[in-house]
Amino acid sequence: MRPPKQFFVYIMTNGPKSAVLYTGITGKLPYRVWQHKNKLAPGFTSRYNLTQLVYYERFFYPDAAIAREKEIKGWRRSKKIKIIESMNPQWDDLAKDWGNEYKLDPAAAERGDIPRPAGENAGLRDEVTETELKFD
Repeated sequence: MRPPKQFFVYIMTNGPKSAVLYTGITGKLPYRVWQHKNKLAPGFTSRYNLTQLVYYERFFYPDAAIAREKEIKGWRRSKKIKIIESMNPQWDDLAKDWGNEYKLDPAAAERGDIPRPAGENAGLRDEVTETELKFD
């Protein structure tokens, strides 16, 4: 059975409290953070070097995630800082220990292709073994 879809509202920054804050929404948080860290998301986040994940929330309904993103975007900076510090008082990069989950192929990045997960145990399978085809 397929796992339920998840949606994330997240805040990226480029440094300590006095830095720029960006609030976004995604269905694939590790991939989206990877895009920010490798400056593959053109626009505001790459221009301001927003590469540190300091806050996120998980939702199972897209409308709830969209409403929360709009709510947070409407807040004053001081309120955004309070919510970040409720989860992450030291303003650590919450994604700093996330492995290099995706391979960066410059040619594929230029075409806009989604990179494949890296490593042998990345969960990709292109072939089925004989034992998996047996039915009891």
